[in-house]
Amino acid sequence: MNIQAFYEYCLSKKGVTEHFPFDEDTLVFKVGGKMFALSSLSQWEKGEASVNLKCDPEKALELRADYEAIQPGFHMSKVHWNTVTVDGDVPARLFREMIDHSYELVFKSLTKKLQAEVLEQQ
Repeated sequence: MNIQAFYEYCLSKKGVTEHFPFDEDTLVFKVGGKMFALSSLSQWEKGEASVNLKCDPEKALELRADYEAIQPGFHMSKVHWNTVTVDGDVPARLFREMIDHSYELVFKSLTKKLQAEVLEQQ
């Protein structure tokens, strides 16, 4: 997956916004004001892209055991976040599923009111 495909896939989800809350390099995707994906743009440019994604703790451990390119979240909670090396040994389909899973976890953590507001957005 290239940066454009990653960017478009994340933004295609309901209610997603993009931000640079930490610096001019770290692209963060949020739903309902909460992060579900973040990545360094300069790492994409260097060909060393990785993405931090939220994950169910048990599933995170399973994925880390199965794939070398999935590691505990870099600069994140090691329990709830994974860092996925793009174009590593993770199939593109699984990478998209991990983005979906991260989005769904964050969406489900929102209040019912916020969930309704997100669902009403274009």
